[in-house]
Amino acid sequence: MIDGLADVSLPKYSRKTPLEIAKIPIMDAMAATGINGSMDPVEPGLACGSDTAHLSIFGYDPRIYYRGRGAFESMGAGLDMKPGDIAFKSNFATLNTDSGIVISRRADRNFEELGPILCDYLTGIKLPSFPQYQIDVKYATEHRCGIRVRGPNLTDSISGTDPLTDNLPLLKSKPLNDDFNSINTAAVVNELSVEIQKALENHPVNIDRRKKLLSPANVVLLRGCGVIVEAPTFFEKYALRAFMIAPTCIIAGLGMSIDIKVVEAPGATGDYHTNFHSKATTLLENIQKDDFDFGFLHVKAVDDAGHDKNDQLKIDFLEKIDQMLDFIINQLSNLSKLNISICLTGDHSTPVMTGDHSCEPVPFTISKPKLISKYLLNNNNIDSLRNDFSLIDNVTSFSEINCSKGSLGRFNGGQVMNIIQQYMNKQYC
Repeated sequence: MIDGLADVSLPKYSRKTPLEIAKIPIMDAMAATGINGSMDPVEPGLACGSDTAHLSIFGYDPRIYYRGRGAFESMGAGLDMKPGDIAFKSNFATLNTDSGIVISRRADRNFEELGPILCDYLTGIKLPSFPQYQIDVKYATEHRCGIRVRGPNLTDSISGTDPLTDNLPLLKSKPLNDDFNSINTAAVVNELSVEIQKALENHPVNIDRRKKLLSPANVVLLRGCGVIVEAPTFFEKYALRAFMIAPTCIIAGLGMSIDIKVVEAPGATGDYHTNFHSKATTLLENIQKDDFDFGFLHVKAVDDAGHDKNDQLKIDFLEKIDQMLDFIINQLSNLSKLNISICLTGDHSTPVMTGDHSCEPVPFTISKPKLISKYLLNNNNIDSLRNDFSLIDNVTSFSEINCSKGSLGRFNGGQVMNIIQQYMNKQYC
């Protein structure tokens, strides 16, 4: 799964997308030997988040099972969730304390050294008006952290404090209905926001950052208030024993919520600095185990490049992922005893022109490693393969437009697991 995979055409590249510009021969070979389509992660016209998109793609309707992203982020960061807890997917950000304006929603993407220090400092912070509540904070990735609030009479029926755009005022949490729990929780969250600001304002980390003319991380934006998901497990739904490689905490936490085993790949970070080779070798080690039937690998960096409006970086990471896929497919094709299928898609589009998620569908392809390797060895000759395996359409390369011409047509994310399971059962030797 490539986070933020799809894009829109860019005038700079003669109206081509980064995916069309990038040199991705392995992704192209996957498309040429497989079946393809265009996927709306949740539904057409919806610019979704990674959490709702992944729920949908795994076959869990977000309208039924989504209870905020905060629980996913916090669980992925290492905080356990119990019924009654609330949690937030949070950003260290920069606040103008005089005006109350959030100058930057991301204090610094390169925050892996300082983030844990500030999270440890905030853990156990006291709320003067609400001493019965326990606050725990865990560092996630980049500028992100998970915050869990534990205590009585809490609910996720509140709004957050994140204005969602730079240069807007820090928000106050509001109850989303008029019952006691909503009113109480909003008051707790607002006091938490204030106490965090006080604690961070003159922390040595921020004193040092100001001396270096860097933006202080003097506020935490509390967003996506969530509670633990109550849903059938992935195995209960599909009879597939699954593992996940997802250093991005929100995706790891989502996997935990449906009992997908989260496997750690050394050096995999969920950001620009991730170790692709470690992800690949960890995937290969686990897919060969008798413990698993299904593996999921998540790559975040392409999405970050879209948010940072960096087209060349997005192209560079697409090419790095292609090289990783080359290694994975080469290794899988040598495992004669395994009839393995491999699927490639994204959870949403993140165009570099806008720097945010958008509603365009994402390309989808599924193929067999043995088919892909044979195709590449035969100088991209597909005709001989059609005689051995009927599930090959007429798409020749992996891109937003080309995949839309595939035999799968356009479909919603909720159909993905059905497509994958049916394709997995088709043998190719």
